[in-house]
Amino acid sequence: MSNHYYSKKPETAHNRQAHTFVCRGQELKLMTDAGVFSKTGVDYGSRVLIEHMELNPEGNILDVGCGYGPIGLMAAKLSPAGQVTLIDINERAVQLATENAKSNGISNVEVLQSDLYEAVKGKTFDVILTNPPIRAGKAVVHRIFEEGLELLNAGGVMWVVIQKKQGAPSALEKLQLLYDSVEEVTRDKGYWILKAIKA
Repeated sequence: MSNHYYSKKPETAHNRQAHTFVCRGQELKLMTDAGVFSKTGVDYGSRVLIEHMELNPEGNILDVGCGYGPIGLMAAKLSPAGQVTLIDINERAVQLATENAKSNGISNVEVLQSDLYEAVKGKTFDVILTNPPIRAGKAVVHRIFEEGLELLNAGGVMWVVIQKKQGAPSALEKLQLLYDSVEEVTRDKGYWILKAIKA
């Protein structure tokens, strides 16, 4: 059974739920389902990331491992003249994120099914946002950091949320090896928000 939220085709029985998410003065109506990450509503880590992420209102933004879309769709609302690409390996998550963009009237987004960065190779971004799939393993998380560096424009920023107990210290070390400047923006209930800048 492929029932992990990082599976390409979850086989879990559907259990759709509607949630309302409010953050930074913006409201999203979100449909979730079984077989995707944080199906009972926007998780605390994503909320902390959204509260702290800094976006260029006209920037080109990528949400890696978008799930049903809370981070990427909120980024699109906060950057109305920008363009946001949401990617996830999970086809159910991609369908939900597409549906959620439409139901919230958000048009400056593109949602793609992608194994890591496969579907966006050759594109470049000003900002990459990620609440990485910790359960997929450290190697996958580190690939997000490594391969994301190649897709960032000069001066581009990767924003990461990760729990201390799920590997935040080693994530920080890895980012410091790769990026020119890494800042620990905040710690909140065990969640670290990391900002890695490409010179």
